[in-house]
Amino acid sequence: MDLEAVRTFIAAADAGRFQEVAAELAVTQQAVSKRIAALERSLGVRLFTRTPRGAELTIDGQAFLPHARELLRAAERAVASVRIGHRPLRVDMITSRSAASGLMRGFHRAHPEIDLDVVMLFDIETAVAAIRSGAIDASFRAVAVPGRPLPEGIESVRVLDEPLQLLVGPAHALAGARSVTVAQLAGHRIWMPGLAPGTEWTAYYDDLAAEFGLTIEATGPNFGSDALLDTIADTPALATFMGGQTRLVWPAGHGLRRIPVTDPTPVYPHSLLWRRDDPHPALAVLRAHLAATAAGHGTPGTWAPDWVMPR
Repeated sequence: MDLEAVRTFIAAADAGRFQEVAAELAVTQQAVSKRIAALERSLGVRLFTRTPRGAELTIDGQAFLPHARELLRAAERAVASVRIGHRPLRVDMITSRSAASGLMRGFHRAHPEIDLDVVMLFDIETAVAAIRSGAIDASFRAVAVPGRPLPEGIESVRVLDEPLQLLVGPAHALAGARSVTVAQLAGHRIWMPGLAPGTEWTAYYDDLAAEFGLTIEATGPNFGSDALLDTIADTPALATFMGGQTRLVWPAGHGLRRIPVTDPTPVYPHSLLWRRDDPHPALAVLRAHLAATAAGHGTPGTWAPDWVMPR
């Protein structure tokens, strides 16, 4: 349905005279008549009856008028929903408990006037496809995994290196340590059932294990973080890695310990990805906020894979 014809119909219904409508819309009276006639043909009814006083709505015109008004309001809402700066900034992160979630909460506290829509996509390929299509504006990822360079037009900046910690139960051999070196972890079983083949985090931990001779197991189904914490608490032979800024809560009776890893400290490199020509004004605000507040990458004495993008 021609929205200009609908707009002309509403103006004519309000004014009652085609001549006044023509002046209001800055078109000729003939153009007004043609628009109304085209709308009547598309609807299959007459909308106006000509009278000496101008134009009066027919019964069908009266029935159509409230729907025509709603049609224009819907069109205005549709336009507003995609107008630059009028829709939420859509940002992807892997989980709600990650360091990226903390970065976005800090951004929201600093800029509560900016509407945010947080989504959680699984892997980097899905995230990059969503950025390219415009489904999301940005994503927090570890880049660039070997063999998967970022496509043309996708920008990235490294915003945070998150130190890894060892998580152990109360009966684990390292439970009493204030810190552990990477070398001390050799021979210990590190269980991480969330390592899915082909993901950027699996590539990271594969390189970590190869670099330092660690035993990282991904056996068994991944029942989520609660099941992982239960198992680590009850199994003295198992430990797991977790990010130092990852937020997890467990029952007090679990007696779990988060132990810093040193010499060197493995860090998980979080980068922000976005499309170069994304016009959303809040995207620039987010990037400036991260540049000013997300310090902590490039610290001496840390380790990250060679494929990680430069700082």
